[in-house]
Amino acid sequence: MNPNASKITGVICGYRVEEIEDELMQKIRYLDKLVDEPAKGKAKAKILRK
Repeated sequence: MNPNASKITGVICGYRVEEIEDELMQKIRYLDKLVDEPAKGKAKAKILRK
């Protein structure tokens, strides 16, 4: 997993990605976010916070 994955923020499946306690589930949701948001037409720059 990329060390910058923690910069991904937002809500996926009703949960704030940055607040998920289970590390494995958080990584799964990061991947969900990287797939779903561009599919909705959002730029990756808006998903990956700086």
